[in-house]
Amino acid sequence: MKKIAPSILAADFANLEKEIKAVALAGADYLHVDVMDGHFVPNLTIGIPVVEAIKKVSPIPLDVHLMIDQPEKYIDAFLNAGSDILTIHFESSSLQKIKESLTKIRSRAKSGLTLKPGTDVTNLTSLLPLCDLVLVMTVEPGFGGQSFMQDQVKKIEWLFEQRRQLKLNFLIEVDGGVNLETRKYLDQADILVAGSYIFKGNYAEKIQSIR
Repeated sequence: MKKIAPSILAADFANLEKEIKAVALAGADYLHVDVMDGHFVPNLTIGIPVVEAIKKVSPIPLDVHLMIDQPEKYIDAFLNAGSDILTIHFESSSLQKIKESLTKIRSRAKSGLTLKPGTDVTNLTSLLPLCDLVLVMTVEPGFGGQSFMQDQVKKIEWLFEQRRQLKLNFLIEVDGGVNLETRKYLDQADILVAGSYIFKGNYAEKIQSIR
């Protein structure tokens, strides 16, 4: 059984507190929050004050995904805002800064690492022991509602095997085009992020259908 993390980018922002409580009541395990800076990805979303506000009303943990350049500058602020899981991109800074950021996150929350679809997943090998979670993007990061990239499934398989071989216990999360049709490719994942699929239907039914 998978853990489900509805992506609030697909929610009705005019009624955000109501939406958050509704998906929590419908059985969501985490709330996935995408933070974009308009530089690392070509879109702008929300910042620290909104994460703080969401934390105040969310009955479930916040799974915060930073799609920003130089995330090391903002780690403390997002941890202070209430991130329970804080995920940064492999491509967003130097390898040394990424290592330092993961270590800092892990001292106060769950550390997450992700990569863009075009990045070779084997680049993550030395960083896996620092991760509580690894997020596989099955769409190009930046916008919701994109089609699932089936060629990314091999990254999930590689991570699953590395976890076994290295005797690690990080969780594998998948984000992008997750729905009833693509769920069949995701048996080796632990957490599934879904946005429009959940928020455009009956929340409880949609969550259960991909669990």
